[in-house]
Amino acid sequence: MLTKAEKTKQFILETASPLYNEKGISGVSVDDVLEATKLTKGCLYGHFNGKEDLSEQVVDYSLKKITERVASVVSKGKSAKEKIFLYLDFYKNPLETYISGGCPIFNTAVEADDNFPSIKKKVAAVLNAGQIALSNVLEEGKINGEFSENLNAEVFAFKMFSAIEGGIVLSRTMGSRKLMLELIKDLKKELEQYLL
Repeated sequence: MLTKAEKTKQFILETASPLYNEKGISGVSVDDVLEATKLTKGCLYGHFNGKEDLSEQVVDYSLKKITERVASVVSKGKSAKEKIFLYLDFYKNPLETYISGGCPIFNTAVEADDNFPSIKKKVAAVLNAGQIALSNVLEEGKINGEFSENLNAEVFAFKMFSAIEGGIVLSRTMGSRKLMLELIKDLKKELEQYLL
């Protein structure tokens, strides 16, 4: 059971997460968070040591939330192919993302690249873990006799991840999910070529 203070902090993180995802770390001000939460500055600073601390914790929250959600969806698959297809399907509507504003992994990675080194490290760790997880699912499929040994799990995982993240950005920019659906269909077809 969360204490009142923990619930308030959780509320701030939940409310600030889409703001950061839509506007970026630099684009969100403390006033934006105060307006969205309807809290006082004193209350906000009772939970965070300034904007930098708030930003770091919101990024942590967003990355954890998206990572847990994807892992939960993928874990429902019974085979490696099914797990990968569930991963791909999770991203089939880039205009209506799990956290409003697109993929927080990509959004944060782009902004943190040169401006926020500590946040860049956090995003890099999430990207690396995601790549490894996808690659492991594909390797599991090879071990189980589901996929051919010709499948390079690491490269295919990178290709999928890169295509999905890029597809989200392009689809959101163009305001259409049509090509994203085609991309997902093509990635599935390509993976099926390795089925035994």
